[in-house]
Amino acid sequence: MSTISLTTIQTNLFWEDRNANLQMFESKIRQIADKTEVVILPEMFSTGFSMQPEKLAEKMDGFTVNWMNSIAAQKKIILTGSLIIEDNGRYFNRLIWMLPDGNYGWYNKRHLFAFAGENKYYTAGEKRLIASVKGWKINLQVCYDLRFPVWVRQQNTNTGLDDAQKIPEYDLIIYVANWPQRRTHAWKTLLQARAIENQCYVAAVNRVGDDGNGIYHSGDSMIIDPLGEVLYTKADVEDIHTIILQKEKLTEVRSKFPFWKDGDSFSIEP
Repeated sequence: MSTISLTTIQTNLFWEDRNANLQMFESKIRQIADKTEVVILPEMFSTGFSMQPEKLAEKMDGFTVNWMNSIAAQKKIILTGSLIIEDNGRYFNRLIWMLPDGNYGWYNKRHLFAFAGENKYYTAGEKRLIASVKGWKINLQVCYDLRFPVWVRQQNTNTGLDDAQKIPEYDLIIYVANWPQRRTHAWKTLLQARAIENQCYVAAVNRVGDDGNGIYHSGDSMIIDPLGEVLYTKADVEDIHTIILQKEKLTEVRSKFPFWKDGDSFSIEP
């Protein structure tokens, strides 16, 4: 059965300082000694969670996306994380999924954090992105999306098929975040819930340290298996962690407890 290796980078961020952040991440990525296939950075990794897109936004052909392209090619990895993008006069909190061959996909954060005014500055995304790597299907999400289970729910598109023909929509959810410590209980609980209810792995990367508004982030990045068991977590310190996920474990859980086959059919309108 296939495996996939992930490296999570939990770190402090330099507030609204793209060059300092990219230099820091480049150094950390070059430190990764283990063989890895996907490297995951936090939400708005080049700036921190800023509400100043008019000052900080970049184009898709801008410096940071080109930097991701270069690093992915040099290290032969998939590199992912979100940043502030300006596209046709609108600002997006956009997750980039950069492949080592220079091809990429993107996902615009669907649920904007109105509590911090994100909805006043950014445009919400309208569709999900499920990437494919070595036979693994990966659902890509950003921070506040975590609170909305319908958006990430495994779609039951197998109506009319017998059980032997049914397959789940995806195998892994990746969340990138700037989730504050004051709501860390919700973070931990919801991440485990998403793994259990979707019978999939979850990999969630959060930042640590104070942001430019004095809000503290404890990290608590996590990797969770399809039964909701925590395979890795780290709080309050910077950490680089590589883990190999086993498709065999996923298949075993889904075969032994085939709850996903009983899911409701539904559709989501933008």
